[in-house]
Amino acid sequence: MKLLPGLGFVGPMIGRHPGCVTTQGESLVEHFQSEGYPVIGVSFAKNRYVRLADILLTLVQRRKEIDIQCLQVFGGPSFVVEDLASSVGRLLGQKIIMVLRGGAFPEFMKRYPSWCRRVLSRADAIVSPSTFLSKFVETQGFPCEVIPNIIKLSSYPFRLRQKLSPRLLWMRTFHPIYNPEMAVRVMANVHKEIPGATLVIAGQDKGQQSKVHQLSQQLGLQDAVTFPGYLSMSSKFQEGNVAEIFLNTNHVDNMPVSVVEACAMGLPVVATKVGGIPDLLTDGETGLLVPDDDDVAMTSAVFRLLKDPSLAETLSRNGRKLAERSSWEQIKPKWEDVFSRMMS
Repeated sequence: MKLLPGLGFVGPMIGRHPGCVTTQGESLVEHFQSEGYPVIGVSFAKNRYVRLADILLTLVQRRKEIDIQCLQVFGGPSFVVEDLASSVGRLLGQKIIMVLRGGAFPEFMKRYPSWCRRVLSRADAIVSPSTFLSKFVETQGFPCEVIPNIIKLSSYPFRLRQKLSPRLLWMRTFHPIYNPEMAVRVMANVHKEIPGATLVIAGQDKGQQSKVHQLSQQLGLQDAVTFPGYLSMSSKFQEGNVAEIFLNTNHVDNMPVSVVEACAMGLPVVATKVGGIPDLLTDGETGLLVPDDDDVAMTSAVFRLLKDPSLAETLSRNGRKLAERSSWEQIKPKWEDVFSRMMS
């Protein structure tokens, strides 16, 4: 019987902390552990400096348990961690798979080309959850294959949408790159025409929530916009089932799990056409795409869905099919194929 390789998933894994989003690295750790793989996940520390120390110490102390290091690569400030972790892994003789996650990584690599090339050259394989990043790094001379992000599909109840009510949902992190203010401006536009329209705007606060709340009050939306904070899984399903349209307002994006979750629940999605979104969603088939920060265009897309049950049904049905591509049953063989090639 062939032994399974020891896997070390390296990156920020802070979802176990209250109010923090579960990361894809954590999800992969759990899934591969359930499949019988020997797996190490590091680090669960919230503080980035403590996390760096924990990662490096774990890689050294538990080096005999790790055959393949699966390094989550975001770029930005975390690239220091990614540089050091890959360097240590290479010195220890580990195979290294780099998983590109950051939607802003293309801009980061253009700014620091030599540094990025030096780090990426340590990889035995490069993987991305979207064709957006895979196409970019391939133009830089690095082969990259696409393995989508995963969701536990059975946990997302599907409800087919047809004739819609004006109940909108925004679910991400309150951070400037996710542009939550745009969702409130869209709501203000919709509310002028349909006073009974509502918006639930939920997520982890990264310093923007009070500003967004203040904007909603300034626009007279106190009774129309709800801020439930970070949603637990049960609360997420509850809000997703009640909502009718999902808004994705990002300035920067890769393959957002929140959009896949919305699709899984049958929510028609209206999203800004940025980063990896056009590679994830097809306009008019699995979502409606609008220009970045264009609340007028997004408002028009919302009204288009409200007036066209046939379009809403198309997006709802096709969205669920899109989400099915992110099920563990679909994703597991792709990862195992990479592992097999690493260990052959």
